Amino acid sequence: MIKVYLKQAWMLLKQNKLFSSLYIAGTGLAIAMTVIMAVVYYVKIAPVYPETNRMKTLYLTTARFEKNVAGNKNVVQWAVSYKALQDWFYSLKNVLYVSAQLQCDMRKNSYIQPDDHSGDFQVDVRLTDPAFFHIYQFHFLEGKPFTVADLTSGIHTAVITDGLSRRIFGTVEGVVGRRLSLNYVNYRVCGVVEEASYLTSQSYSQLYVPYSVFPGYREPKYDMDYLGAFSVTFMVKDDAQADDLRKEITEIVRKTNLMYKDEWSVEFWNQPTSHLVSVFQSSAGEEFDAGATIRYFLLVLLVLLLVPALNLSGMISSRMEGRLAEMGVRKSFGAGRGSLLSQVMWENLLLTLLGGILGLLLAWLLLYIGRDWVFTMLDKWPDMVPEGINVHVSGEMLFAPLVFVLTLVLCILLNMLSALIPAWYSLRKPIVHSLSEKQ
Repeated sequence: MIKVYLKQAWMLLKQNKLFSSLYIAGTGLAIAMTVIMAVVYYVKIAPVYPETNRMKTLYLTTARFEKNVAGNKNVVQWAVSYKALQDWFYSLKNVLYVSAQLQCDMRKNSYIQPDDHSGDFQVDVRLTDPAFFHIYQFHFLEGKPFTVADLTSGIHTAVITDGLSRRIFGTVEGVVGRRLSLNYVNYRVCGVVEEASYLTSQSYSQLYVPYSVFPGYREPKYDMDYLGAFSVTFMVKDDAQADDLRKEITEIVRKTNLMYKDEWSVEFWNQPTSHLVSVFQSSAGEEFDAGATIRYFLLVLLVLLLVPALNLSGMISSRMEGRLAEMGVRKSFGAGRGSLLSQVMWENLLLTLLGGILGLLLAWLLLYIGRDWVFTMLDKWPDMVPEGINVHVSGEMLFAPLVFVLTLVLCILLNMLSALIPAWYSLRKPIVHSLSEKQ
């Protein structure tokens, strides 16, 4: 029976090409907007390479220090120092891995000096520690990460991406052990990894080095022992351990503030923050309102679905008026209301599915072409993609099973919302009234 309905639907589609085209285009546009939004947040939240441990990852990026100076309170908001790493974080018990990253001028203002003297070019550098490569599951094409011994000694060694390796050496093979010039300092390559996408902002870089290569990394800021420029990333085994970790850090803060109550105090707010919460926060100090976030997305989804559904419903209602005579004839030959309603729903489902396919194609095309700005358009404070950075959009980002499931559900919802009410209303009319429309 379904096969018959679909065959009839295809014939009607060819008979009324204008209606079918408008219906498919309207559906496709609604689906495209919704899918774009879904993919944008999928890339931010889902476990994609190399951030496959996102649901087990927490971040501490900001610290608020309040210092007492001659009876006056000075507030400084930055991050934590190397001493804080040693005294507070590296020794934590309720955690699998702790990784620190140094935020300094070297991060964004570093240049490679090629051996062929073709000209210096800027490179993105991340200053971190060996635990970083346990939290983020990089695929090593050659070599391995730098070691704790490398970090401790401050040796100039580096993990580079395959893209940077090709640009510097022309290959990714036989690169380990070779040297490159970074800011006119020689570094030995210890490993080559498959490059991450710029969209995975917590792990992306082109070159990874021990933070100990930066002069003065041990020095605190503003003469406050625990104030510095290190952000900290934690990996836990589950939510229970995450809760225990927060309690452990809260206890450290409490004891520290008691110890230095006459000098200064520190506050981490609700950090460390889960990856999911960090996506929807503009800053670490901002309180996350889960209810407001859910309401916002429901409202957006309602607009993206309801408005097109109302427009399509008007089109279907007008079309049904033109088919009243046909429906009257079918009723007179014994066709039941349920059978006729099923026919109409399957006809519109075919159109909606075609619109869904169009919407998917439009969404993927826009996401690929506009990848430099689409993925940041929903951010409160969008960042510009640095010059020379090619934003890579992988297959697992675009063609995720979730996208297909979402598209199918949206197609069914649009079909139900737009077709059910006008079809039901038209089929309730008496046979005589329907047949009279033939005159």
